[in-house]
This record gives sequence, C-alpha cells and structure tokens, in this order.
Amino acid sequence: MSWFDDLKTPRFKGNPPLSPAADGFPKPKPDLREKVAKIPEGLWGKCPSCGEIIQTKQLQENSSVCTECDHHLRISAVERIALLTDENSFVPYGEDFKSNDPLKFDDQKPYADRLKQAMKNCQMNDAFLSGKATLEGLPFHLGVFEFKFMGGSMGTAVGEKITLVLEGALKDKVPAVVVSASGGARMQEGILSLMQMAKTSAVIQRLRDEGIPYISVLTDPTTGGVAASFAMLGDVIMAEPRALIGFAGPRVIEQTIRQKLPEGFQRSEFLLKHGFIDRIVHRKEMKQEIYQCFIRLGKRCHFNE
Repeated sequence: MSWFDDLKTPRFKGNPPLSPAADGFPKPKPDLREKVAKIPEGLWGKCPSCGEIIQTKQLQENSSVCTECDHHLRISAVERIALLTDENSFVPYGEDFKSNDPLKFDDQKPYADRLKQAMKNCQMNDAFLSGKATLEGLPFHLGVFEFKFMGGSMGTAVGEKITLVLEGALKDKVPAVVVSASGGARMQEGILSLMQMAKTSAVIQRLRDEGIPYISVLTDPTTGGVAASFAMLGDVIMAEPRALIGFAGPRVIEQTIRQKLPEGFQRSEFLLKHGFIDRIVHRKEMKQEIYQCFIRLGKRCHFNE
C-alpha cells in the first residue's frame, strides 16, 4: 500500500457548530471556513454542505457522495454516464452539434467568446452528451447535461440533442433517460432557446402515445426552462437527495413575494412531499432503480432487437 493510501482525512479542533441555511440544511459558519487551509487541487475535496475535507480518491470511490453527511456533490456528464451504463456500452451521437451566435449577443463578453471558452474548458461542443447504451444488457437512449458548460444552459444545440435522444428511443422502441443539471434556457439565444421547451415536450408526447418509457432524473440544480419542460414530464421522475429543483431561484422568489420561504423549499424532499416528483434515489442506487423502471414500464420496448 502506498504512503498516500495511509493518509487520514484532516480534522480541525474547536470547529464551531453549523448554522442552518435558508434551505434548512446546515452550512459552515464563516469562521469555520477561515480555519480550513487551502487545499491543493486534485489531492483533497471539501464537502460544500458539512465542510468535511475528504481525499479526492475516497470521494471518487464513493461516487462523489460525502462520507460524513451523504451530500451528493455535482459530477460531470462523463462520470454520470459511467455510473448509469454498462461498461464501455455508451455510443455517443450528435457530438458535432454546437450552438452558433444567431443574435450576435454581447453583454460583458461576446457570446461567441463564451462558447469558445466553454468548449475549451469542458472539451465538448455544448452542455449535453447524447448516445445509446445498455443497462444490465438492456438498450436505451441516454442524454446527460454538463453543468460546467455555461451552467448546463439549454440553447438550440442542446435542445436538438435532447430531441435526438427522445426520437432515437421512439424509433428503436427502447426507453429514453435524460439526466438534468441545468440553470435553464440559454438567454444568449433568446426565443430560439425557449422554443426547445416546446420541441422536446412534443416528442415526449409521441413517446407516451407509443407507450415508450421516458425517465427523467433531476440532479442539483434543475431549474428554469429545463424544469418547466421535459425535466418534469417523465413517466417516472427521480431526483437525487437535496437537489435544488424549481423554476425561479429561492432568492428571486423571496424578493418577489417578500415572504420567507418554507424550510427546505425547492429541494427534492420538499417536492416529493408535495407530489412534484415520484421518488428520491441515492446516487449509488440510481442505476438499479432505472433498470427496474425499464422492466416494469417497458412492455412495448424491443429490448431483444
């Protein structure tokens, strides 16, 4: 065993108690954050919920779920695909799709420059990966958002790739799964981005007419036009624990209605209690839960073709 494997997670003496945040989940007080030394990138990770310092290797082995408080950290689209598919079964399509700049949008920085920077940072052409894969040997079409690409915002390219996933499932008569992690429609593309809400919703209705299962998985965060369209139209809607889900953000709502929001508002647990989602599923159990949905809902699917 190497010396690195023997390292123990550092702990800090005299940590003050955690104070409740607006959403009901504890957050470290400012003086606790000041006590936490700067962490070398790639060696340690810090839980944004409880402030625990954890080895990056340990986090990866635990599917990026905090070993202390069970907080689900955000993960990349590639990591998500690896968790939800059989090994080496994912075959991507639509990789060349990319948004252009139809409105020549320019605020503090030209939209074209933002796209180039995001492409460079994420090594992908837009905020969504689409493809066909198998899960426990059963074929299905899968689409996953990459939140690091401009907040997982949905422009024309993302909308078209979501449509590819749904239409692919319709054509092959196999289930469709979309994993959302998005700030909503991409404002730099104006009405063209909002049109993707209607386009994707229309295909979902065609899937429903044919009895082809569409499973929507909501992760932190799922908001805006994504939450207001295909993300909330699944035959089964699953969510990871404590994920932020809603249309407008809590602060915007509070400022608009000038009222204090209920504890845990817009978190998965709140939505489950009020009937907006079907179930909350731990990240480690998500693959098996989706598989069970395939078995129960896939009566009209052609799994053996």
